[in-house]
Amino acid sequence: MLTIIGIGPGDRQYLTIEALEALEESEVIVGYTVYAELVQKFIKDKEYYTTPMTQETKRCEWALEKAAKGRRVALVCSGDSGVYGMASLVYELAENFPSVTIRVIPGITAALSGGAVLGAPLTHDFAVISLSDRLTPLERIEKRLRLAAQADLSIVIYNPGGKNRSDYLKKACEWLLEILPADRVCGYVKNIGREGEESHILTLEELKDTPVDMFTTVFIGNSSTKLINGRMVTPRGYRIGGGN
Repeated sequence: MLTIIGIGPGDRQYLTIEALEALEESEVIVGYTVYAELVQKFIKDKEYYTTPMTQETKRCEWALEKAAKGRRVALVCSGDSGVYGMASLVYELAENFPSVTIRVIPGITAALSGGAVLGAPLTHDFAVISLSDRLTPLERIEKRLRLAAQADLSIVIYNPGGKNRSDYLKKACEWLLEILPADRVCGYVKNIGREGEESHILTLEELKDTPVDMFTTVFIGNSSTKLINGRMVTPRGYRIGGGN
């Protein structure tokens, strides 16, 4: 059995009961070094196997090999394992491991946990877009951002910065400023649910020059998004139209 578990932001309180039980029942826990260390703080008596960033395939193959030998393996991902996580890669690789049963347990992705910190920025339709161009060409990322802005969607940006991408959020904001007003309500949260959590609400123009890293999640409001009592809020229209 290989169970792929979304651990949310990383703290035990953000795990679902199903996820916590699966971790406790496992014999081996596999994951990216940072995420495995978060789990190890409260799930201690297990065998751990970790790999750094860019070694996702090696990590998933190792987990499948262990599961094929009869071990109960848990593969952990931050947030939800199906949102920029390992679930799809495991299913791709599992064709070579027909004896392994795969189970996916959902987790709280950063769009939801970060949105809760800022207020209620995603009450209406929204898009989630990663700025990492390691697997997706930058031209495609730009196209997706522009089309989401033209569709008046709230936008959540994952992986807005990194060691080799310090100016990517600036580029993204410049593209969006060609379509959206400079005073569009935006926000960001760093280290969601972890030590050093930090959040700010600001304009799109201000966001353009904000330093961020891979542990930051960025929120760009739609035309209805507003600041209410210091919170970022996107109304859905219940007060004027009702409906579902």
